[in-house]
Amino acid sequence: MHHKYTISRYEYCNLSINTKYSREYITLQDLLKEFRQGNRRALAKIISQIENERPGREYILKNEFHSTGKAKIIGFTGSPGVGKSSLIDNLVNKIRKNDETVGIVAVDPTSPFTGGALLGDRIRMQNHSLDKDIFIRSMGTRGSLGGLARNSKDVVKIMDAFGKDWIIVETVGVGQAEVDIINIADCIVVILTPNAGDSIQTMKAGIMEIADIFVVNKCDLPGVDRIVTEIETMLSMHYKKQDWLPPIVKTSSSTDEGIDELFQTINKHYDYLQKHNILKLKQQEKEKTEVLDILHHQWKDLVQRYLDNNGSANEVINKVMRREIDPYSGASEILKYIIKSENFSDDT
Repeated sequence: MHHKYTISRYEYCNLSINTKYSREYITLQDLLKEFRQGNRRALAKIISQIENERPGREYILKNEFHSTGKAKIIGFTGSPGVGKSSLIDNLVNKIRKNDETVGIVAVDPTSPFTGGALLGDRIRMQNHSLDKDIFIRSMGTRGSLGGLARNSKDVVKIMDAFGKDWIIVETVGVGQAEVDIINIADCIVVILTPNAGDSIQTMKAGIMEIADIFVVNKCDLPGVDRIVTEIETMLSMHYKKQDWLPPIVKTSSSTDEGIDELFQTINKHYDYLQKHNILKLKQQEKEKTEVLDILHHQWKDLVQRYLDNNGSANEVINKVMRREIDPYSGASEILKYIIKSENFSDDT
């Protein structure tokens, strides 16, 4: 039996799948049933289904949408070497003491040989591997910019639907272009360390401005007061009229210093978001952005299909290339042609 790649009217429930975890075929309907019963193996299979964009991915996300929106989603970002993974490891210990469940999406650089994640973060967090209430998934960027893998957002939603109380997203660690996390997380923690490489002047404005909380990790090293002063100076210039002034928490993963304070600060930030109705507005904005993103990709795919398979659309392109019409007129002509020709029924 093989995958069905042509599926009409979203008849995904009878689609049989196979994953690297098992050679046993199972329908998506059965897989979702196991997922809703809290089966970790089903969660892993569904994440693979989504990450690899296999048939049935859209069906899963549609069916689990109304089970999302309950988890606390925290994003951790910062330059390589600031200790993100170790810090997350210590924070997870605090969360688990409250008997709350955790999902971790650790975005790693992609291996140039296998195309998969290099799994460095999962190795560093291996002491949690036996805890059934912690689920760790490493994802390779696969060329995506912005510090996240292409399907990170959907994997977060699936962990949310699975019932995780906290979901922690660790970006890949380029340290300068990782603003995509703002479209996923409710609370963003930017991590710095007291050394010259992390000087505020070397950081791009974007990543500094997305922070809800600043962490100066490795605070047992020299220079911690200088980096704190630099952050405070930046905050005094940019955050004068805001109710939430991003706090600065000094931590040390090796000694556990400041981890309690970080945990409390994250919870205070959530209290602030809820009190001022910001959390709901953030969620609504994320959903709006997602609709527009999906619409953009679906329309782009539709146009590409016409360009690949339709002589009339390509003839318009040829007219532009021959300079018989301008590009704007050409684009409008193709747009009108697609709208007139396309049948937008459920069978398309």
